[in-house]
Amino acid sequence: MRELRYAFKVFAPYRNQRKVSVFGSARTPPEEPTYQQAVQFGREMADRDWFVVTGAAHGIMEAGHVGAGRDHAMGLNIMLPFEQEPNEIIADDHKLVNMKYFFTRKLMFVKECHAVVCLPGGFGTLDEALEVLTLLQTGKRDMIPCILLDAPGGTYWSTLDTFIKDELLKGGMISEQDLSLYTVTDNCQEAVDEVLNYFLVYHSMRYVGDQLVLRIQQRLSDEKIAALNEAFSDILKSGEIVQRHAFDQEQTEPDLAELPRLAMHFDRRSHGRLRELINAINTG
Repeated sequence: MRELRYAFKVFAPYRNQRKVSVFGSARTPPEEPTYQQAVQFGREMADRDWFVVTGAAHGIMEAGHVGAGRDHAMGLNIMLPFEQEPNEIIADDHKLVNMKYFFTRKLMFVKECHAVVCLPGGFGTLDEALEVLTLLQTGKRDMIPCILLDAPGGTYWSTLDTFIKDELLKGGMISEQDLSLYTVTDNCQEAVDEVLNYFLVYHSMRYVGDQLVLRIQQRLSDEKIAALNEAFSDILKSGEIVQRHAFDQEQTEPDLAELPRLAMHFDRRSHGRLRELINAINTG
């Protein structure tokens, strides 16, 4: 609990700052294309005033910070007897948290971010990527973009994607809509666009009573609302998607009070389709 309290204290001043968590191997050397991909991604996100949160060690974690620079870097270092000293970009920075437990560290990675980008890595990276997907699939984490980013021409994540489709999907262990919870690419610009486009119109979500509320950054036309209702009626328990102002229960968030809302009785299980709904809100 003491570890979590300290981590919350460090992240509190940056609560409204857009942040992307970047996962990947601690063992990737700087000359590897995967390392360079992470550097480029970190740079592109920092140029758009996003913070890059990594495990603060070397390899891909260091690469993300190299690209972002110290001012846009945050770190969640795990204390291990090997390979996990903070990289020089984030070492001794006030935005670095050293943590003893993996489970508290993973909580902070997922709770405090607005997007997740996973580059190739070992058991830890796979654990982090699949945990994020599990949380999104079950609605235990508000919807965010999850991008599996290979080096140019790389096959690490495309191989996993093939396994997911051939074994999990065909075996009936996931649904077709669950494939919408993540994006696989080997193109850095596509990864950047996937994150940024997610917030073109959509802003954030919360529940008010039994209704899901999607905050949006501009009102949608009546025609757009009608099209959304026609396309996504299957994920509603009852009623329709309604555009409205803030609920009284949202008064504790005055900085969001002026944003329009879409309110609906979501079935709380079709989270892949919910991601598709957010995509539809952002287009057209």
